Amino acid sequence: MVAQLEYVNRVKTQTENEVLTFTFDQLLLQRGGRLAPVTLAYETWGELNATGDNAILVAHALTGSSHAHDVEDPENPKAGWWNPLIGPGKYFDTARYFVICANIIGGCYGSTGPSSKNPLTDRPYGMRFPVITIRDMVRAQYMLIKHLGVRRLAMVAGGSIGGQQALEWAVAYPDLVEKVAVIAASAAVTAQAIAFNEVARQSIMADAAWQCGDYLPNQGPATGLSIARMLAMITYQSEESMEQRFARKQAQREPVTTPTFSPDLGGRFDVENYLYYQGDQLARRFDANSYLYISRAMDLYDVSEGYPSLEDALERIQSQMLFVGISSDFLFPATHVRWLADKVQAVGGDARYVEVNSPHGHDAFLKEWDKLTAALRQFSL
Repeated sequence: MVAQLEYVNRVKTQTENEVLTFTFDQLLLQRGGRLAPVTLAYETWGELNATGDNAILVAHALTGSSHAHDVEDPENPKAGWWNPLIGPGKYFDTARYFVICANIIGGCYGSTGPSSKNPLTDRPYGMRFPVITIRDMVRAQYMLIKHLGVRRLAMVAGGSIGGQQALEWAVAYPDLVEKVAVIAASAAVTAQAIAFNEVARQSIMADAAWQCGDYLPNQGPATGLSIARMLAMITYQSEESMEQRFARKQAQREPVTTPTFSPDLGGRFDVENYLYYQGDQLARRFDANSYLYISRAMDLYDVSEGYPSLEDALERIQSQMLFVGISSDFLFPATHVRWLADKVQAVGGDARYVEVNSPHGHDAFLKEWDKLTAALRQFSL
């Protein structure tokens, strides 16, 4: 049984950015065991109507947070990760809808994760944190929306691991969701995607500063996490986008220190400098253990797990489904997204597929704002 223990919730105005928290007593986990207590950090924009049916849940990607929209800087795509899509008059129209985004469990932006204090030891969980899945993340989100008074979700949407969450919502809670947008995500990741994620995890764990996950705050495996991010950034892009942006140009900006503090061998390419910068930025803001757990949750996800077949899982869906593939996506190939849409249609579901033609690879769902908006408008909110 999962029951509410307590919550902390403050009045939030629409003129400031504020992260709220909700705590409940326990969450029984898909792979066994439980997490107790559980806190979710979340943000909301707009107002819930009297009937509780105008809410939209947006789900973030691997290293994201609840800050999908920035009230104080609403036109800046760097201020909120889906800023161009959220706000008055935008696709997720906060003048009409109550938009919610929660930091997933396992994260490090206020929700319970490996860096949270274990109530049994009064120390951070570290690698004593239990294995979590996409289904666990969605079950925790379900507790949040019930707490907020949401009776029915007008839509759930997300890209990448957020798209996996959106798909899981459609299967796990079919009677609660009107529409679902699965963007750059499929029923399960490929062996190649798992392989890349495992190399990234091993780079973290090979760093002596990892200390088997028991590192002190701000003293974690920055080198390993930086290299993990460098590898991930390659999978998020395409050969075409990297050639367009970098080609074989020498470094155009002031050189960034390499993760290993190694010297350059015969100069530095611009693409190398870019990867060093991206690795350094993530190591400054993200918890390495969270990276291990969340990337593993992405690998473990299979929408059919626990059902007799994939078809049995997809037959549960009652929502209108929009699947958005990206033509140059290396991590979640567009053919796999289309295949899943076809599978939903084959079992009688209301599904459509739209492909975004972009050279930006997997990252297009965080860059191609006009094309993504056009794709989403296949659903009239």
